[in-house]
Amino acid sequence: MSDKRTTEDEVVADLRDGMTVGVGGWGSRRKPMSLVRAIARSPVRDLTLVSYGGPDVGILCAMGKVSKLVTGFVSLDSIPLEPHYRKAREAGLLEVVELDEGMLQWGLQAQAMRLPFLPTRAGLGSDVMRINPHLKTVRSPYDDADELVAMPALHLDVALVHAHRADAQGNAQILGPDPYFDDLFCMAADRCVVSVERVVPTAELASGGPVQSLVLHRLMVDAVVEAPGGAHFTSCEPDYGRDEAFQREYAASARDDEAWAAFRDRYVLAPSHGAYRRALAGR
Repeated sequence: MSDKRTTEDEVVADLRDGMTVGVGGWGSRRKPMSLVRAIARSPVRDLTLVSYGGPDVGILCAMGKVSKLVTGFVSLDSIPLEPHYRKAREAGLLEVVELDEGMLQWGLQAQAMRLPFLPTRAGLGSDVMRINPHLKTVRSPYDDADELVAMPALHLDVALVHAHRADAQGNAQILGPDPYFDDLFCMAADRCVVSVERVVPTAELASGGPVQSLVLHRLMVDAVVEAPGGAHFTSCEPDYGRDEAFQREYAASARDDEAWAAFRDRYVLAPSHGAYRRALAGR
C-alpha cells in the first residue's frame, strides 16, 4: 500500500484557478486551517468554495481567492457571523449560493452516490427557492405525487478535511463528538486531502478509539498531511478547544485595513505551518 504523506505546499501546488474546493468541519470546529493558510499564500484564485463555513471562508474571501461560495451558513460559533465573510459579501465580491444545511448535505450525498440529484422537502415554502432560481422541483412518481426539491449533486475537484489521527495510507480517525459530513466531502471529490494531528501506525488506530471513529478509509483519501495543531484556531476536541482569544483577535482585524494587514502578514502569510506555530508561541 502506498505512503500518501505529503505537505501543505505540495497539496496546493496541484490546485488550479477556478477549481471547486470543499472544506470539511463545521463553523469554527475542526477546520483544516493549515491547508487553508497554504491556499491563502498561494497564487491560486477564482475558487468555488463549498463549506459549512467558518474562518476558512473568511480568510480565503479576505485574500481574494473566492469567486463563488456554496454554503448553509458562515459562522465562528461563539461569534455568530464571520466578519471577514460579511465584509466581502457586503462589498459584492463573490457570488453566494445559500442553502438549507440539509440541502447542502444532500448535494454532497448525491455526488458521493454519483447521482444527478436527490429529492428533498427542505427548501419548499421558503426563500431558498426564490434566491436560488436554478433549483428545480420534481414530482414523485408514486401514488403520493408529492412535489419535491431536486437538490443537484455538488461535485468537488478537491476536498480538504482535518482529522485527529491517520496512518500513512490514509485511514483516518475522528475522535471528537461529531464527524460532521467530512466523509461526504471526501466521497464527493475527485481528490481528498486529510490533515491530521498525528500520523500513527495502522494498529494504533484500532486501539486508539472506538471502531466508529474510523470515519475515513484509505480508498477515500489521496493525501495525508501531518499538521499538529493544524485546526487552530478552530477546535479539535478532545485534543484542544477553540482558541477564543485568538479568534477575537482575528475577528477584530476585519474592522479596518491596517489591522487586517498586520494580522495577515503575521499569521495568514506565515511561510509554513511550523512558522505559524512559532508566531503563535511569540504572542
